[in-house]
Amino acid sequence: MTIFRANPATGTVSAFGETHAASFGKGGFCPAASKREGDGKTPLGLWPIRAALLRPDRLPSPNTALPWRWLRPWDGWSDGAADPAYNRPVTIPHPHSHESLWRDDHAYDLILVLAHNDSPPIPGLGSAIFWHVCQPDGRPTEGCVAMERDALARWLDTMALGDAVAISVD
Repeated sequence: MTIFRANPATGTVSAFGETHAASFGKGGFCPAASKREGDGKTPLGLWPIRAALLRPDRLPSPNTALPWRWLRPWDGWSDGAADPAYNRPVTIPHPHSHESLWRDDHAYDLILVLAHNDSPPIPGLGSAIFWHVCQPDGRPTEGCVAMERDALARWLDTMALGDAVAISVD
């Protein structure tokens, strides 16, 4: 089992003797119990990596032991607290608040789904906490962890169920 170390205080993610620059929530970070939908904060904690989602037009098939699938233009993720599918994948169009996973800005070329608030999801305590590709300008996320695509894709090839990201300021 690999534990990837993400530190929002230093803006880094480390594993395998490497440390890479990373972006975190525009609202800072908070204990997981304090996370709320839309606060822009990255929740501290140990989050198992559930699965990978990839853009087939932008990345090759990964060589990973994680469950993974190709994204499609109709893929979304519910962020509506009143939605019975809150913090779950949805098909667009969707009648509740959601975000599109098929983005032009490359941030979601590679998404690792983290186990924050998913077992079961509690409406309003935060959704769509992913580990994904950072923006070229390194700007903060809406609460996710983001890093450079090539390093993330390389690390994906080493990942398996049981691996996790530890988000902490230690």
